[in-house]
This record gives sequence, structure tokens and C-alpha cells, in this order.
Amino acid sequence: MDKKIEKKKGLKAKHIIWIVGGLAFAFLVFKVVMGSSGSVFRAEKDKLTISSVTDGEFNDYITVIGQVEPITTIFLDVEEGGKVEEIFIEEGEMVKKGDVILRLKNNDLNTTIMNSESNMAYHSNELRNTQIAIEQQQIGNQRAKLEIDLKVTQAERKYKQYKALYDDDLIAREDYLIAREDYELALKEKELTYLKFEQDSIFRANQKQNMDESLDNMRDNLAMARLRLDNLNVKAPADGQLGLLNAEIGESIARGQRIGMVNILTDFKINALIDEHYIDRVRRGLNSSFERGGENYSLTVKKVYPEVREGQFEIDMIFEGAKPDNIRTGQTYHTKLQLGQPEKAVLIPKGGFFQSTGGQWVYVLNDNETEAEKRSIRIGKQNPQYYEVLEGLTPGEKVITSSYDLFGDNDRIVFK
Repeated sequence: MDKKIEKKKGLKAKHIIWIVGGLAFAFLVFKVVMGSSGSVFRAEKDKLTISSVTDGEFNDYITVIGQVEPITTIFLDVEEGGKVEEIFIEEGEMVKKGDVILRLKNNDLNTTIMNSESNMAYHSNELRNTQIAIEQQQIGNQRAKLEIDLKVTQAERKYKQYKALYDDDLIAREDYLIAREDYELALKEKELTYLKFEQDSIFRANQKQNMDESLDNMRDNLAMARLRLDNLNVKAPADGQLGLLNAEIGESIARGQRIGMVNILTDFKINALIDEHYIDRVRRGLNSSFERGGENYSLTVKKVYPEVREGQFEIDMIFEGAKPDNIRTGQTYHTKLQLGQPEKAVLIPKGGFFQSTGGQWVYVLNDNETEAEKRSIRIGKQNPQYYEVLEGLTPGEKVITSSYDLFGDNDRIVFK
């Protein structure tokens, strides 16, 4: 008797093959569809910053934060070291040129001056003694000159008398020759004596000149030593305000040490630090401005410091025309430094997207504003409000300008 064989229930091998094939086909279709439309990120539109691309005037400026400083600052460096004995003017007070700010005490310097004075007195006395000796010698020379002149006169007279007698054969030839020889000797002695007097005179003149110069040098040294003593009084170099005084009574101050400064308040400048990115564009003569109390004030870049420290460089700006009435050293002003002339450009507002993309691309909304798609752009200059768009956008389009940190590498943003 034949037995009926029932079919087994469940999945068979061919069914599994069909299912796997169907899933693979569905996955391929999904990849094709998604590949054609790009990766998508869904975001809430009201939580994003969306800005319009505009066509307007681009003002090429940067905001610079600067501090008010005196137009000139003179440092107080001690010319002569010593111990602080007394302070007459405190920090922040106004001073006049020559006012004594503080007095130092230096016992070693006092001893040096006393020694200089003693040496001066000794050498002055020696010079006077020498001058007396020279004068006495001059008197002696004058006496010797008179004596030799007298001797020549007497020898000449005797020679002439003996010559006349000899010519008349009234005296012996020997007596005549002796008289002539005495006269000739007297002439030679006179010549030698006069030559000696001349040389002595030159020597005495040189000696006196050297001694006078030596005495003048000692006087100069003594004057300099007394000036050093006066330098123990630290004085204000100009009219102004004592801006800093770093000294205490009893403190020892070394020669050349800086103890303070005097601020010249006849005018002011603004000192500012700027990012090194702009170092090639900032130069002397650029204009800047700021608003204070409803008034606008103009500045001009006076000096650009070449050193770059910690990614910044320094500039000084001076006022052109009026300045605030209540201006004070240390105040902070936010100024607009103009780097170039205004010009027409395509603009987009600044936003957090730049940190994510470096300005190389943005998400641009479609006409219905239901989604935004990634687009490459090229950005030129920037100011605190706008970026200048050189390529990739047209006026009237809208872009997402808030941060892109949450969007990843997605090509499209679909709004919920």
C-alpha cells in the first residue's frame, strides 16, 4: 500500500538564495540612489544662522584694541649709585624740570671728592712755588744779562784805547793783543749768554704751560667729582608726570639702574597689538578712527615696530586734530584701522563656518529653502563684519554662516 509523502514546511535553499539576492539588489538600488544625491544631514532650520549674499561696498579695515600712552616717556636711570636717603616726590605727582625726586647717599664718593680737593690744593701750592722759582730765575737772568753787557762795553772801551795807543807805539804789542782778545771773548760770552737766556725762556714757557694744563685738568676732575656728588640728587629731566618710582628709603641703588619714568603729557598716542597676518599691509600713514561720547576722533599710524612676538606686532598711532577731553593714560580704545579704500564687492556676513571650512566652501540654500548644498567658493579680504567673495556666489543667494562642526562631511543639509 502506497504511503503519501507530505512536503516539509520551512525555507528551502532556493528560497534563501532568492532572499539574499533580493536584499543585495535592494542595497545596490539604495547605493545608486544615494550616490547620485550625495550624503545628507538633517538639521533644524531655526537653529541655524542663514545669511544673504549681498552686493555692496567693502570697507577694508580691522578693529584694533589700543591703550593710551603719553606721547613721550623719559626713563630715570641713576647716574651715580648710592643708598636712598630721602624721597621728595611720590609716584603720580606732576614735576617740573630740575625738581629733585629723591636723594642718594654715597660715602665713597664723598671720600673721593675730599681726596681730589686735597690733591688740588697740594698741586696748586707746588705750582705757586715753581712760579716763584721761575720768576726769581728770570730776575737772575736779567742781572746776568746786565753784567755781560757791562763786561762787553768795558772790554770794547779798553780795546779801543789800547788800539789807539798801540797805533802810536805807546804800549807794547802784547798789551794790545790781550785787550783785543778780552774784547772778543766778551762778545762770545755775550752771544752764549743770550742764547742760554733764550733757551731758558722757552723752557720756562713750556714748563709753565704744562703746569697750567695740569692744574686745569685737576680743576676739571674736581668739577666732575662735584658733579657726581650733585648726581646723587635724582632730578626730573623734563616737565611731566612721575609715572613710576621703584625706590624705597634705605634701598641701595646701583649706578645705571632704572628707578622710574617721567611721562610727558603734552600729547598722547595709542599703542596697539595687531595679528601678524596683517604685518605686510600695515604701514606708516594709515588712517584709523574711533567713536567716544558721540564724537569721532581720527588717528594716523606713526610707527610700526618690526618685531613679532607671540604672533603679534606693535604699532603707535597719534591723534589728528581733537582728542577726548577726559583722555587718561591706560585707557582702552577700540579703533578701526583702514587698510585700503572702500570698493564694490560681493559680501557675506562673518560667521563660524569659516573656522570649519577655511573659507573654501559653504552650504548654499536652494530656491525653496528646503535644503542646502555644499559649494566651493573663494574668499578675498575680510573685515570685522564681512568676507569679500571673489568666486562661487551671486548676490541674492542664501548661505548657512553658523558653525559647520555638526555637519561632518555631508554634501547636503535637509531641513526638518
